[in-house]
Amino acid sequence: MSLHVFLYGAGVSSTLDSPPVLTLDASVRTAPRRRTRFLALPEARWALLTTAAFLSALPLHFADAPGWTYGPLYAIAYLAGGWEPALEGVRALRGKILDVDLLMIVAALGAAAIGQVLDGALLIVIFATSGALEALATARTADSVRGLLDLAPATATRVTADGEESVPVNRLSVGDELLIRPGERIGADGRVLDGTSEADQATITGEPLPVLKTPGDEVFAGTLNGTGALRVRVERDPADSVIARIVTLVEEASRTKAPTQLSIEKIEQRYAVGVVAATLTVFAVPLAFGADLTGALLRAMTFMIVASPCAVVLATMPPLLSAIATAGRHGVLVKSALAMERLGEIDTAALDKTGTLTEGAPEVTAVRPATGSGLDEDALLALAAAAEHPSEHPLARAIVAAARARDLRLAPARDFTAKPGHGVTATVDGRFVTVGRPDSDLDAEADTDAGTDTGTGTRMKRDTDVEGGTVVRVERDGALVGTLVLADRPRADAAETAAGLTALTGTSPVLLTGDNPRAAAQVATATGITDVRASLLPEDKVTAVRELQRAGRKVLFVGDGVNDAPALAAAHAGVAMGRAGSDLALETADAVVVRDELAAIPAVVRLSRAARRLVVQNLLVAGTFITVLVLWDLLGHLPLPLGVAGHEGSTVLVGLNGLRLLRESAWRRPDGGRPRAL
Repeated sequence: MSLHVFLYGAGVSSTLDSPPVLTLDASVRTAPRRRTRFLALPEARWALLTTAAFLSALPLHFADAPGWTYGPLYAIAYLAGGWEPALEGVRALRGKILDVDLLMIVAALGAAAIGQVLDGALLIVIFATSGALEALATARTADSVRGLLDLAPATATRVTADGEESVPVNRLSVGDELLIRPGERIGADGRVLDGTSEADQATITGEPLPVLKTPGDEVFAGTLNGTGALRVRVERDPADSVIARIVTLVEEASRTKAPTQLSIEKIEQRYAVGVVAATLTVFAVPLAFGADLTGALLRAMTFMIVASPCAVVLATMPPLLSAIATAGRHGVLVKSALAMERLGEIDTAALDKTGTLTEGAPEVTAVRPATGSGLDEDALLALAAAAEHPSEHPLARAIVAAARARDLRLAPARDFTAKPGHGVTATVDGRFVTVGRPDSDLDAEADTDAGTDTGTGTRMKRDTDVEGGTVVRVERDGALVGTLVLADRPRADAAETAAGLTALTGTSPVLLTGDNPRAAAQVATATGITDVRASLLPEDKVTAVRELQRAGRKVLFVGDGVNDAPALAAAHAGVAMGRAGSDLALETADAVVVRDELAAIPAVVRLSRAARRLVVQNLLVAGTFITVLVLWDLLGHLPLPLGVAGHEGSTVLVGLNGLRLLRESAWRRPDGGRPRAL
């Protein structure tokens, strides 16, 4: 039973109509944990019927009761446990594919044909029970991810010209206006138009505390609104929301196979044909030398069972799918089993700078009033923010955000004008204010103030060179009153991530950026990276990745922008930062870090390597069981029930071993801690 079936057989929860939520407990802050009940699976119900019929026939058989009393019960066991794999096996055979499950059914019927009805029925019981356990394991793997679907409400309140209406979220369109009442889950990704509240975004972004939402702020579908009412404009089609992307990526992961799995399946058919040929040989040779028919056929049936590669076929996908599910719970969406396997193979990491190692947005890092301006830091920042307030430029938004962070009052601006590449002008409190980057003439003027203690002039320029930031000059009535320095700061976990990748690969990550060498060097110093390649065009990043791979390295590239997409495609494995990542980067990457937690990257590489180790363990276990049981049957006397138990036991064992990665302890950050779960 596929993960796809379970995901898309699931429903979604309805809009919450609860009263205002004042305290958000853990039960509503995380994805609902759903567990499929054993008897909810058809495989489990058929296995239960098979077992019940077998156990009912067993005492009658041993009590030498008439055959008509227990014969129908054995027939029910055969039919209930064998009809589905037999049907699938016949369908596969029509397509010239020999299904190993069909071998089990043939062996059971062969045992019944020579009078060993009990042994054949036991094989069917163990086979059906094993199939039910495998189905349950697959369902539980899906459960760990499927809970994300329950985060999205089924309906939303849309504001119309005539009032309000409740509509299914799948009927929302970009531009629709929604009313989000206190305690409701937000129905679509969008931006706040009006209202103030707090949204619990732990399930999407991993932020531990509710986040203040005011007009202009972004909100995500499935997050929980707090005590205020919000009006939100839909900015993404519901099918493109973060939650929807998670579902899509999980579906893609469930339909792909890893190279190890594909390699196994390539030889499975030849192996199955070989098993049939060997079984006929094991039957015919002893018979030719005078062995009795029953003994020869039993040995051949036992050989067919124990030589079947069921455990080998099951060795690969459970560990990889479990790893995908665990990574998804912690905000890393791995698109396929192929991608999960590749992540564990990397031995070199290459990282983009802006938006990957850094926050991707400028912040005010220094406020420097000019000597004699009569302004302190707060007054200078408030003056600049007032002039910049009407602007939509990223630097303007950063200046306004810095002023708001200090709770500064912004005077209204009049006569606002903006000149691209130069700055803005406005009238603030009756004074003409200019905010913009200094040109060469202004730099020369600033140099005359060199040596002052205020940080202006040449001293200011030297500091800017060191900080690798952008200088913004503030003038009032034509006179310089101070400067602001803005920079794109490294992420808080950038150094930790670089160290974690270095420990995993044995080599320091490579920084590949289109930014200038000064800014790149500043970030490299802050994160401990020694190999820095700056001023790169997109094709230069691809060239750098390919050079590393021609040298025998398997490169992991991490980026977020459109310019990173070619390198993401060229790398052995690519990871995109999801919160601000471009659509092209998200589509191209093998995995997406939904909440932009860089430290999750070495964690998912560790998880992938753990999955690959479990695959190797499973293959060794399966191979050992097959070898021992085959030799036992050929060189000694292996009872059919014991052969069945050994074969099916090894199949269940490798399946359960693969599910170990569903445990919370399987996820570890470089510092040994665990990130917050989705």
